[in-house]
Amino acid sequence: MNARTRFVSLLLILAFAGVAALVRTYAQPEAVSRLVHQRQMKQVEVQRRFDQAVVMLHARQYEHALTALHRVLELAPRMPEAHVNMGYALLGLERPDAAGTFFQTAIELKPDQANAYYGLALAAEARDDYAMALGSMRAYLHLSPAEDEGHRRKARAAMWEWEEKLGRHVTPAAAASAAAASADAARPAGSAAAHPLAAAPAPAQPRQ
Repeated sequence: MNARTRFVSLLLILAFAGVAALVRTYAQPEAVSRLVHQRQMKQVEVQRRFDQAVVMLHARQYEHALTALHRVLELAPRMPEAHVNMGYALLGLERPDAAGTFFQTAIELKPDQANAYYGLALAAEARDDYAMALGSMRAYLHLSPAEDEGHRRKARAAMWEWEEKLGRHVTPAAAASAAAASADAARPAGSAAAHPLAAAPAPAQPRQ
């Protein structure tokens, strides 16, 4: 190969390299934009399905809530709020064992998810496991915000009932306070609206 041939070959190699670089430069933003769009559409569907499930839970349409939440968990399997509300839907269908599994998963994903402990306590109550119910409800009271007084009253009323069922000593003052809370709270059994349902977190912004 003479010098001229080598020179032409080198020019061709450089030209191909330049074309490849231009293709990467102009193609990459389009690919990134498509990926961002896909993420945004996924977030929109997750939010829409989650909101549908909350409406269905309040309406006690538990099977429909389960359908919506199954889709949420397909798209966002590590979303603790979806696991919590799945647990409440299963409680409404009187499936406390399955409900407890979802509450436990929510706690594993987010240990300070207060309403997961509330649901776990109700699932334990449905199985007559009052000791576990008490422990879970204490965790709820420890983690729940003070302004959520309505559910906190119901939690204290439930704990008083469970203490009685376990035959534990309750002081007269504590009994009077709990009785007043119980009358005030009037916990309706199986009412999802009476449970501290999880709200969807603000959607994360996709990275550019």
